Amino acid sequence: MISFDIVLLWLDLIGVFFFAVSGSLLAARKQFDFVGSILLASIAALGGGVIRDIVINAGPPIAFTNPAYLAPPLLAAMLVYYLFSSVQRFTSLLTLFDAGGLALFCITGTLKAISAGMNPVAAILLGVTTGVGGGLLRDITANEIPTLFNNRDIYALPAFVGAGLTTLLWHLGLFSGLTACVIAGVVFAFRVTAWRRSWYVPLAVRGWHRAGTGGGAISGARD
Repeated sequence: MISFDIVLLWLDLIGVFFFAVSGSLLAARKQFDFVGSILLASIAALGGGVIRDIVINAGPPIAFTNPAYLAPPLLAAMLVYYLFSSVQRFTSLLTLFDAGGLALFCITGTLKAISAGMNPVAAILLGVTTGVGGGLLRDITANEIPTLFNNRDIYALPAFVGAGLTTLLWHLGLFSGLTACVIAGVVFAFRVTAWRRSWYVPLAVRGWHRAGTGGGAISGARD
């Protein structure tokens, strides 16, 4: 029977690959060279996991101790190098791969927090941090407005849903490979649907309007 640690490792590696592709796609759009593509893919793919391992005091981050984690960024950069010219018109690719990485990382980050003995609330927060951390570092490095802070998009909420469901099912004794796939599907669908339908959460101050929604800029509304 396949051990839980092996399943967690493969989920983590698949998430690393998805985020790595998103990083390489952004590098291609920014016209980075091949080395820059590998570096941005690595930042996107490994950033969240490094933050997670530091927070739970797991010793040297697994990205620096397991050579398997170095393969997905290199593979992603190579795939984008050879295929980007034929897929560059599909602007949704970056969001789709990012959503896939987010869906898996919020699960694996939460599970590693639970296995480290963290309480449910802390486990959820660390799961969210693992999910959004790589994308945040990717966008900052590429001089983009981080998706996490884009007031026209929803990014952290799907990660909260995934981390919350993972924690709940784990403590109910219902977490399994099948339920992990269901959670990942829910997070992925939530993230992509929110992006396609332009869902958003309220602004920080009640009564403010979003730029481009009629007022041309964020402004306070009179009561």
